Amino acid sequence: MSIDPFTMLALKPVVLASTSATRLALLESVGLEVEAVPSGLDERTMIAAMTQDEDDLPPADVAAILAQAKANAVSEMRAGAVVIGADQTLELDGELFVKPQTIEGARANLLRLRGKTHLLHSAVSIVRDGEQLWAGLETAALTMRDFTPQFLGRYSVAAGADMLDSVGSYRVEGIGLQLFETIDGDHSTILGLPLLPLLAELRKLGVVEK
Repeated sequence: MSIDPFTMLALKPVVLASTSATRLALLESVGLEVEAVPSGLDERTMIAAMTQDEDDLPPADVAAILAQAKANAVSEMRAGAVVIGADQTLELDGELFVKPQTIEGARANLLRLRGKTHLLHSAVSIVRDGEQLWAGLETAALTMRDFTPQFLGRYSVAAGADMLDSVGSYRVEGIGLQLFETIDGDHSTILGLPLLPLLAELRKLGVVEK
């Protein structure tokens, strides 16, 4: 029987405080044994609480707080486990965007992003037994091209409900890449989980072979 070489890299399992298929696939693709557990947090309410007055938290800080909160919540359910929490926020000229709830809202967001550069802040937190062992934050800059209304219409039909699954209403690993002129940042950061710094910490913790 052949042995999957990736299984040799994961010395211990980890818990992902999320049901994100993209983040789960990223972790599994680099040879980790992962259990995905939803945090149960109401992220939309938490974001509203952090951005309701003139002292709004910067979008990068919102991502960091949510990543740790998710990891903390799941850590309470998995004693002794290494729990990874992650979150991503989108910032345009200092403004925090949230996931659209309708296709019309997604189209409106894309029209606001068209021809401009926005930032994706991807935060990650490692928690064990309620103690944060490490936290990291990486940012990518993405510039959308000045696409035509006709293209947006065709894109909306092709992407469909997938537009509601990400804060930017696009997936750069698919047809969403056609929205962009330039992208400056690590691919895993853009997908919502900065893998290189995370893997470095997991090696220190003995989760991954050094």
